[in-house]
Amino acid sequence: MGEGPQATTNIEIKARCADLAAAREIARRLATRRLGVDEQTDTYFTTAKGRLKLRESSLSGGQLIPYLRPDRSGPKRADYQVLPVSDSAHLKRILAEILGVHRVVVKRREIFLVDNVRIHLDEVEGLGTFLELEAVYIGGAEAEARERGKVEKLMAELDVAESDLVETSYEGLLAG
Repeated sequence: MGEGPQATTNIEIKARCADLAAAREIARRLATRRLGVDEQTDTYFTTAKGRLKLRESSLSGGQLIPYLRPDRSGPKRADYQVLPVSDSAHLKRILAEILGVHRVVVKRREIFLVDNVRIHLDEVEGLGTFLELEAVYIGGAEAEARERGKVEKLMAELDVAESDLVETSYEGLLAG
C-alpha cells in the first residue's frame, strides 16, 4: 500500500481529551488554517489484515480508505489510500455482502491545520472526546523523523499526556 501515486503516509497519534474546549482554544491559536466541522460515519468491514473503512463525510463525500497501522500508543506510521466514491450507499451494500460489516463509528470532527499537520478534535458516539494529530509526508526515514518531531511538539503544546494516548482505532475502542 505504501507504493503508487495515490498512496499516502503519515505519522499520527490518537488521545483521549477530557477538555475539548481547552484543546480547541490551543488549536485555534496554533492553526495556520481551520478546515471546519465534519460529520462522519465510518463503516469498517471485516478484513484479514489492516483496516478497510467507507467514510461518509459531510465535507468530503464518500471515500473508501484501506490502511495499515500498528496498534500502539504514541506517534506511529500509517500507510493508506483515500479513494473517492460516487455512490457510497451502493458500495456499502456490496462490501457488507462480500466482507461483512465489522463496526460503525459515528463522529463529529473539527479540523485544524498547523502547516501540514492536521489537528482533529473528535466527539465519538459511545466513546467520548478525543484529539488526533496527523502529519502527512512524502519521503523516507529523514522525512518520517521530521514529521514525528512535529507531532511530538504539538503533543506538548496541546498538553497530551502519555496516559491519554490510545493504541487502536475508534472501531477497536468500541470493541473493547
